[in-house]
Amino acid sequence: MSGHDSKYFSTTKKGEIPELKEELNSQYKDKRKDAVKKVIAAMTVGKDVSSLFTDVVNCMQTENLELKKLVYLYLINYAKSQPDLAILAVNTFVKDSQDPNPLIRALAVRTMGCIRVDKITEYLCDPLQRCLKDDDPYVRKTAAICVAKLYDINAELVEDRGFLEALKDLISDNNPMVVANAVAALAEIQDNSIHPIFEITSHTLSKLLTALNECTEWGQVFILDSLSRYKAADVREAENIVERVTPRLQHANCAVVLSAVKIILLQMELITSTDVVRNLCKKMAPPLVTLLSAEPEIQYVALRNINLIVQKRPTILAHEIKVFFCKYNDPIYVKMEKLEIMIKLASDRNIDQVLLEFKEYATEVDVDFVRKAVRAIGRCAIKLERAAERCISVLLELIKIKVNYVVQEAIIVIKDIFRRYPNTYESIIATLCESLDTLDEPEAKASMIWIIGEYAERIDNADELLESFLETFPEEPALVQLQLLTATVKLFLKKPTEGPQQMIQAVLNNATVETDNPDLRDRAYIYWRLLSTDPEAAKDVVLAEKPVISDDANQLDSSLLDELLANISTLSSVYHKPPETFVSRVKAAPRVDDEEFAETGYSESPSQGVDVASPSSSAGTSSHVPVKQPAAASPAAPAPMPDLLGDLMGMDNAIVPADEPAAPTGPPLPVLLPSANGQGLQISAQLARRDGQIFYDISFENGTQGVLDGFMIQFNKNTFGLAAGGPLQVPPLQPGASARTLLPMVMFQNLAPGAPNSDGKMERTSFLEAWKSLPDDNEFTKEYPSSVISSIDATIERLAASNVFFIAKRKNANMDVLYMSAKIPRGIPFLIEVTAAVGVPGVKCAVKTPNKEMVPLFFEAMEALFK
Repeated sequence: MSGHDSKYFSTTKKGEIPELKEELNSQYKDKRKDAVKKVIAAMTVGKDVSSLFTDVVNCMQTENLELKKLVYLYLINYAKSQPDLAILAVNTFVKDSQDPNPLIRALAVRTMGCIRVDKITEYLCDPLQRCLKDDDPYVRKTAAICVAKLYDINAELVEDRGFLEALKDLISDNNPMVVANAVAALAEIQDNSIHPIFEITSHTLSKLLTALNECTEWGQVFILDSLSRYKAADVREAENIVERVTPRLQHANCAVVLSAVKIILLQMELITSTDVVRNLCKKMAPPLVTLLSAEPEIQYVALRNINLIVQKRPTILAHEIKVFFCKYNDPIYVKMEKLEIMIKLASDRNIDQVLLEFKEYATEVDVDFVRKAVRAIGRCAIKLERAAERCISVLLELIKIKVNYVVQEAIIVIKDIFRRYPNTYESIIATLCESLDTLDEPEAKASMIWIIGEYAERIDNADELLESFLETFPEEPALVQLQLLTATVKLFLKKPTEGPQQMIQAVLNNATVETDNPDLRDRAYIYWRLLSTDPEAAKDVVLAEKPVISDDANQLDSSLLDELLANISTLSSVYHKPPETFVSRVKAAPRVDDEEFAETGYSESPSQGVDVASPSSSAGTSSHVPVKQPAAASPAAPAPMPDLLGDLMGMDNAIVPADEPAAPTGPPLPVLLPSANGQGLQISAQLARRDGQIFYDISFENGTQGVLDGFMIQFNKNTFGLAAGGPLQVPPLQPGASARTLLPMVMFQNLAPGAPNSDGKMERTSFLEAWKSLPDDNEFTKEYPSSVISSIDATIERLAASNVFFIAKRKNANMDVLYMSAKIPRGIPFLIEVTAAVGVPGVKCAVKTPNKEMVPLFFEAMEALFK
């Protein structure tokens, strides 16, 4: 719409819809065009103009490109609410897809892809196939994106009609923008598919690197992001990729720059030459610095990415610390990120510059920023041992300013410095004690109390200082109460005189009798019993040497850091969280032959090669009954993703222990197919384990008027590989009769590609908490004496491919202990500990889980993965 079209938004006439209807059917082209503009304007401001659908569609038959665009825009908006009427536009779409004008051909295909109506989808296929091979590159690149949209609507149709192969062919197109759009479409499809669809080969790699030089900036981003998933075959190929990508570092678009940095960082892992790595680090520094001259929002995104980069490769920006100095007009969120990066880049060489900056920041007006700056000084002291004394001098200067929140923050960080360097800087305690009366924040109070208790023997009036805090003991926060309790016990153990004895009695009484805090009460009881039974043991416990701390509060775990670096220039690198923690992708449902369930039904004659069981009816009639699959999903719902630890048969308890021998009778089974849905046939079933053997316990009830016979069952591929171990033996069922049978099952005979839930990955802290929270009764162990682990890394990769995720690793004598996690449907976790010696037969697997019934199947599945 042109700049003079604002008049279409300002109408206040009554009976607007009838007037628009009349104008849309006018014999004059200009009047129809104006009417469509009015309709679009009304639609834009939220008015309902869906009643004009037929009239607007009638305006599609025009040579005017502007009018055609407006009508298509209207169709995209209202087609979903008027699917039956949208069919009226199909003929025009098909006709426009063969128009001599390439703009109209592309517009038709683009619009058909945006109209998410199933009835139209099938009409889109032929025009789309033509446009994918169109002579004009603009049409081809539009059609490429349309394939991704169509895949989102109907994945099966895209695969059946060969659109994926056509997309892969477009990667070899001579137009770089067509290549870029084909890559973007394939990447989008791959993200929504459970099957490998887009895999870059060495031949494809060459095509993409060639197209990279000529396509637009966003095309470059798509290609670079796809290349970041490619693992170079050797050092030479890695160096070649880096050499071809390095010119992108000079690009004006920051997304291109960050994507190029991502690829270079990933390929640098393979490059062994220190000179090459050093040169690459030098080349990456200027473009990253340039990003910091952009507007604050882009600066913030760049800083979050740089934060990750300097954790992996600090040498890249080691000489550029000045660019991270805060400006007076920087927003607070930018300042905070700059502080973090300055701490990470601080070294013995630049610490004097850094401390001058931090000291300056500590006198600013923003309280949060001041606190962060003071804490940064303390973190630099902990990080750099040779600079610790200079850091403490700066902190003491800040304390002398007598600004309350600065003093309190300084005391908090000095406590950490004492932990890092015991018996080194205690001479400053007297200066800290001068500020005792000004403390009013819990963390500062707790830090000061810790210092007094830790160095009670060096502070002459330590008992008086602690006593001043004890006066308000009941009103203090839990953090302060806990520190007071511990500090008083330390004082008593170091100075067992009358004063501390009375204090310890009062504190223990308060902490055990007059408190509701269970942590405080439990700790007080432990101290009380220690002191009353064995004071020497109490000294060993309370006054034990403490482990030296380090500044790793803002350091990421190495495996998480690598994952985030692989996602540079995405939201993941801004949030500093893996994508799966804030994005849940709905994977496309598998094809019917891959679905993880068994189907049963009945018909006149046995069926071959299909997933339907077929008993015959004595009445001679033929009918097909959709029977509820023994799976987690209902028949109408999309099939679930293959799931190694899944609830295979749609029951809460996948394996039901049963000691009694096989028999046609037993407790009621879960109903899988009610008779109302099965036209009189009711089927109940569940898995059962008897004498170490897995069976499928099935019951059939005939509520029809005829005899049912010839029952069959077939299990589709599933990732436990469960399959029938013999024929289904059910006698002919008379009307009103029922029969129950045990079908023997075998494992790993019917394997499907797939794995446990992809959301089974846990952070270390979550894993530890979950392990501790589960009782010992929920821990099970099994040994695999014949299994051999030849490589820890290869085992971790193989398990990860089945969505059994690596958490941590440790050494125990000559054994490697791996901690891993997986998850079955309904969010039930499996916490795994694998112990083995590389190259030596024998693997021990321990597992903790709330779901005990799944453990036998789990152990059998793990044995298959260790082979």
